[in-house]
Amino acid sequence: MTTGHPELIAAISSEIARNGPIPFVRFMELALYHPQFGYYMRDPLGTDHERIGWSGDFYTSSDVHPILGRAIAAQARQMDELLGCPAPLTIVEMGAGKGLLARDCLAAIHAQQGDLASRVRYVLIERSPAMRERQRQSLTHWLSKPGLVTWVEDLSGLAPESVTGLFFSNELIDAFPVHRIQVTDGQAEELCVDVRNGVFVSCLKPLSTSALVRYLQQLDRAWPEGYRTEVNTQALDWMEQVARLMDRGFVMTIDYGHTAQDLYGPERKDGTFLCYFQQRTNENPFIRVGEQDMTAHVDFSSLVSAGEKQGLHVTGFTNQMSFLMGLGVEEMIGELQPESPEFRAAIHLLKPNGMGSTFKVLIQHKGISHPELDGLRFKPFFGSALAVGANG
Repeated sequence: MTTGHPELIAAISSEIARNGPIPFVRFMELALYHPQFGYYMRDPLGTDHERIGWSGDFYTSSDVHPILGRAIAAQARQMDELLGCPAPLTIVEMGAGKGLLARDCLAAIHAQQGDLASRVRYVLIERSPAMRERQRQSLTHWLSKPGLVTWVEDLSGLAPESVTGLFFSNELIDAFPVHRIQVTDGQAEELCVDVRNGVFVSCLKPLSTSALVRYLQQLDRAWPEGYRTEVNTQALDWMEQVARLMDRGFVMTIDYGHTAQDLYGPERKDGTFLCYFQQRTNENPFIRVGEQDMTAHVDFSSLVSAGEKQGLHVTGFTNQMSFLMGLGVEEMIGELQPESPEFRAAIHLLKPNGMGSTFKVLIQHKGISHPELDGLRFKPFFGSALAVGANG
């Protein structure tokens, strides 16, 4: 059964009628980012239910407590010093959701003494007009300061080697459209989407792009019959673009995911693809089309490999709990009243069996020699965890 946004279902069905079955990656692109009807593109302030937050389909770390934004500000301050206090120091955030991390980060920077507040420039990359409007509402206080906060629609809105500072994202890459792969008769085939009797159905076709073929060749895995997984080639293109934008500085990627060795291991035979609706998960992308989120876990090894090709080197890899601890989260939490809602919310970000370990933090650098960062003081992974790239 197919349910969801009627105009979006009609648009996808029309494309399939014209071109035949489409790769799942294209279906996911349309479901999430169709210019008019996509899940992320429609007005979240309108008649639709809230998407992001405690009352929405999913929540992010910035919805839980401002501590993550404060920690990023503290890490940005140290990065600023390592870069020689450039003017300006540019912080670029892509996929900023409701703008809460930007709000919390800017508030923390301006609360500290020193001249960073006068030199910082904050750029948000956001393709959704609806989300840009939500971000403007969150950042109303800061918009009164000329030139402090600006928006661009995509990475092409920034010039090559124009960023000296920090480029970061939080739960961005997991929402990139992914190819879905299944092993049949010993061969990797691609899940595609067709329409039969008015409903969306899956079918298998040969791999649709040369980039996908190369990715699987580099992984060089012998998967069992019926094994399913996801491949995010768009993330590789994204990382290469980001690297080209950097003159000197750091790239910080916060998301849930694994190294390639773990992500594509035999125990993940069903992959990691999930849909989110009202805090509940399901694995059916053909219900609530355009009305539920879709995600897949991130392959951090492939991000490292793509970055290295463009001069981005690994600074370190840790989890959210260790990152926050390295930046003094204990002191921040110590200012809260035990048993208060704020205290419990902050602890939620640190849970070893929850957000604290599920979310990973990858930091890469360019134009700096062997920087040491407080957010990477505690490393729960072996130093060689990411040394093996996408080829496992």
